[in-house]
Amino acid sequence: MLTKTSASTRHRVTVIGGGVAGARLAYQLRAAGDGCEVTVIGEEAHAPYNRVLLADVLAGRYAPEVVSLPEAPGMRRGVRAVRIDRDERRVVCDDGSLVPYDTLVLATGSNPVLPPLRGLLASGESGLPDGVHAFRTMDDCLALAAATRPGVRAVVVGGGLLGVSAARALAARGAQVVLAQQGEHLMEHHLDAMAAALVRSHLEALGVEVHLECRVRGLTGTARARAVELADGYRLDTDVVVLACGVRPRVGLAHAAGLDVERGVLVDDRLRSSDPRIRAIGDCAEHEGVVYGLAGPAIDQADLLARLLTGGQESAPQLGYAGTRALTRLTLPGPSAHSPLDIATFGTPVPVAGDDVLRLSDATRGVYRKVVLRDDRLIGGILLGDLTTVGALARTWEDDEPIASDSSPLHLLTHDGGSSS
Repeated sequence: MLTKTSASTRHRVTVIGGGVAGARLAYQLRAAGDGCEVTVIGEEAHAPYNRVLLADVLAGRYAPEVVSLPEAPGMRRGVRAVRIDRDERRVVCDDGSLVPYDTLVLATGSNPVLPPLRGLLASGESGLPDGVHAFRTMDDCLALAAATRPGVRAVVVGGGLLGVSAARALAARGAQVVLAQQGEHLMEHHLDAMAAALVRSHLEALGVEVHLECRVRGLTGTARARAVELADGYRLDTDVVVLACGVRPRVGLAHAAGLDVERGVLVDDRLRSSDPRIRAIGDCAEHEGVVYGLAGPAIDQADLLARLLTGGQESAPQLGYAGTRALTRLTLPGPSAHSPLDIATFGTPVPVAGDDVLRLSDATRGVYRKVVLRDDRLIGGILLGDLTTVGALARTWEDDEPIASDSSPLHLLTHDGGSSS
């Protein structure tokens, strides 16, 4: 347990990354007392914010300050860490400052994936041609909002969760939106074909033109992107291009420092990297082969690490990270205030041989529910429209208990999910 409390002897915890994971850790360490001296190195000039709500900022539903989080203790905004000096236990920053640490926490998040498109690597400070935007940070969001007005033509490349969110937000600003998805259906990592068809219908009701199984080959234009060229030669004229092709863990600092890295920074159950003085949490961390990339697991990891750094390792030696059962939720506003489409997915909703699959579909009401059972246990599900059952389903999934043999599994699709309340 950390018991040293004088300013000169407190345990120095330096966090690289001021997003949800890094800010949450700083809050929790402050709440635990003054045993730690916390410094958070945040590359963005903005205060920490809820990245999940960026699409609502882009749509004009929220002002940027509404999605801001409380200022993290020890936050240094607009400073970028450029190197980790493990021998001297310090972080070298782009402003020339050196930040020492006893424990270093990597909460560097993830970067947008930029596809290998012809014409993409044009000159410019961002490395992207004029008119081409990623959609990952508050600055991305504000730049897109400034470039979008009613009637502007916008092409969103990528039909995953991020692309669908961006497309509906741009449509809400009055843009003429085309969504280009290489896969067979939208949100392939979260939805099956039937659920994705409902999402497509909802987007089309918002005025979004959806193209499936189309591969984007390149961008055309001189000073700025003027068209998106598809592999079949078809051209989509545009004023704005949004690249929403997924994200990958930001591990450059860790790799350069000689830490073990695969997709993310490899960590054990105590969130230690291959250097025990360096931990990793959030989007950049890989635990037991899993990189979560979601806010829920990032918060779980930050909370656990705060406990470990303020006494958990000695008072509870069995304390460790066992993974997070994460549920993903998304609301797509509709053409009117009374017609949103709510989406929730959890676990493994794609069955394999031997699994049992239960479905309930009501196209008229726009309701779709699907659960997957394996060895009488709920392992995953998809819900669209009416999410009345999501709480009970999530509890059943999280408990990982066998479904009672004397009850029909169909109760999982009822309005109360089998709950007695």
